Amino acid sequence: MSMRTHALVFPGQGSQRVGMLETLPEHEDLNRLLDAAEALSGLPLRSIAVNGPADSLSDTRAAQPLLYLTDWVWGMSLLDCGLDPAFVAGHSLGEYAALAIAGVFSAEAGLELVTERSALMAATAQATPGTMAAVLGMERSEVAELVESLSEVWMANDNSATQVVLSGTHHGIEAATTALTAAGARRIVPLTVAGPFHSPLMAPAGDRFATIVAEAQFSDATIPVLQNTDPTPATAEKLIKARLLGQITSPVRWTETVLALRDAGVEVIVEAGTGAVLTGLARKVDGIEAVAVEDGGIERVLEVLGA
Repeated sequence: MSMRTHALVFPGQGSQRVGMLETLPEHEDLNRLLDAAEALSGLPLRSIAVNGPADSLSDTRAAQPLLYLTDWVWGMSLLDCGLDPAFVAGHSLGEYAALAIAGVFSAEAGLELVTERSALMAATAQATPGTMAAVLGMERSEVAELVESLSEVWMANDNSATQVVLSGTHHGIEAATTALTAAGARRIVPLTVAGPFHSPLMAPAGDRFATIVAEAQFSDATIPVLQNTDPTPATAEKLIKARLLGQITSPVRWTETVLALRDAGVEVIVEAGTGAVLTGLARKVDGIEAVAVEDGGIERVLEVLGA
């Protein structure tokens, strides 16, 4: 029996947790890459991942390289077990793991980009404090209309038909929480992030990082990639790079990503990384299945795919 048509997707910030390295499959390059990540970031990433505290793990300078490496190891392990994804995609930071898995750049080059990205985002967040919050139980169009009437808050992630993430100053998020609750939102959930990511407030980081990306060496993707700023399949390195340039300040168009995968014939979305956030979102979409690699490991993924 042939394997069901599938896509690999990679989670981003918010999925980190203490102990995230302990569930990883063995990979010959992991220790070398962790050494490189610690040298690049100047942080004891192994200790933070194993011992916490959670606040240290929420620091974007620690969360981004750790999530990138766990995403990458899971992705490579799945490929080594015979998966042949029709597409790859990643949510925010997860897009870098998707690009590395698709051969756009090496694991090491991706790690360097992610570390630079995290440092720039942390510096901008420190200079312009802010946060993010998920809005549950309200249609996206209703949230968008209300947010447009407020200041210092923006739509950051369109995660599903009934889950939108907002980004903004602390005052902006507080005002939006009050207004959305009064308008009937079921729940507003603060996110464990260190800044107002995917909003115009991140422009200083976005501008500087765009220069770094523009100078980086990319290759054509060996697997079509759907990106946050334009969730249509791409393999050409110039197009992939152009779409990546504005990612830090642009919304994550995840609902469109899942729908595009389904409409392209994907039967199963496989989440390669820590947790099962993207799996939960995909299960809200008719006509597509989802499985997280941490829900039963690679064996469970292979079972779902009919391998």
